[in-house]
Amino acid sequence: MNQDLRHSSRRAAKTPSVARHGRLKTHSAWRTVAKITASVVAVTLISGSAVAAYAAWDLASTVKPTVTLGNEEVLEGVPDVGAMEGGVNLLVVGSDSRQGQGEAFGDPDEETAVLNDVTMLMHISEDHTNASVVSFPRDMLIDVPECTDPEDPSSTLSEQYGVKINTVLSHGGLGCVVKTVETELGITIPFAGIVQFMGVAGLSEAVGGVDVCVAEPIEDEYTGTFLEAGTHTLSGVAALQFLRTRHGVGDGSDLARISNQQVFLSSLARTLQSNGTLGDPVKLYSIAKAALANMQLSDSLMDPTRMISIAKALKDTDLNKIAFIQYPTAYADGGGAVVPTDSADYVRTALQNDLPVSFDPAALAESEFGTVADPNAAPPAEVPAEEVPAEEAPAETAPAPTVEALPADVTGQTAAETRCSAGRTLDDQ
Repeated sequence: MNQDLRHSSRRAAKTPSVARHGRLKTHSAWRTVAKITASVVAVTLISGSAVAAYAAWDLASTVKPTVTLGNEEVLEGVPDVGAMEGGVNLLVVGSDSRQGQGEAFGDPDEETAVLNDVTMLMHISEDHTNASVVSFPRDMLIDVPECTDPEDPSSTLSEQYGVKINTVLSHGGLGCVVKTVETELGITIPFAGIVQFMGVAGLSEAVGGVDVCVAEPIEDEYTGTFLEAGTHTLSGVAALQFLRTRHGVGDGSDLARISNQQVFLSSLARTLQSNGTLGDPVKLYSIAKAALANMQLSDSLMDPTRMISIAKALKDTDLNKIAFIQYPTAYADGGGAVVPTDSADYVRTALQNDLPVSFDPAALAESEFGTVADPNAAPPAEVPAEEVPAEEAPAETAPAPTVEALPADVTGQTAAETRCSAGRTLDDQ
């Protein structure tokens, strides 16, 4: 009981005012010129190369219409070159829209939708010593606050209650998705972006592919994903299909797909650190270009040097302290949707208080939709809990927690941990 009260009171005390709505914004000519000029200067500082001017022009030429979230004032004074100072909250939305994606993913006129089937928050701590990536199930029921209509900024969209989170993008655009997640978590999110199918493929190619471990064969006719057991290097469309597959992994649910995505993302984090990408301006440039060309970004991310500075913030972060968390949910009455459990308060507390998290060892072992340990991987090194010396902690005062221990119903993994996708064949579907 005391622990529940501690988390509830922390949540109430830490919840900041919610950022204003998002709206679509058209670039004026002077703003575009300013972007190009700033990019030329910044890329020159980073690369020190004669090709910097062309690189900056090349990046600026890929700019798409952006979204204003309305909370950009929190970024005043943030430097444009070097690692981002302070903490970062960035929301990535994966849209299932087929518009502009060709016919490889279905007829864009008949099968397209505007659903945020992937909603993922990345939090980097203020001191860059830890990070959390929180995935929200697409069928999670959530309350949506008032949002400005992106089609008519002079009008307001009414609140919604108990709707699936993946409908918020079509309801009020990216700004409304950001505002909804801010309200749920009690934090401010100044960075956001929407990525479509080909954007994911492009980003995976920009990093040179990602190695994934498959424990049992994956067979999914819906996405065309067929992988034998073993390790595979995936990039382009193959990487996209691996991230999209649901029927071919775990119990065939969206919760299993999230676990599968965490296999990919943890390997991506290891790849970015091991091959020096996060310290290489040329490689960071290629990633920035892929993002600008394939994503719709918030105004706060349109300066490519800011994107690079966010990436650099993770350059030296311990992989054991980069956590991929599935937001804890349980099936609602009647099935077909999930609702956050009480354990979600632990995730909120960690984010609000800038704390690293630790997983309960039993969490994945008891999960029906989780992944499996790689039998060939060495176990990750244990990270000892930080202790406050007795002489510095008064006996009558309990020391502030330094790690948020997550309950057994919160699944996920660290970037240091190699796990394998629990494949599912056609016979099991």
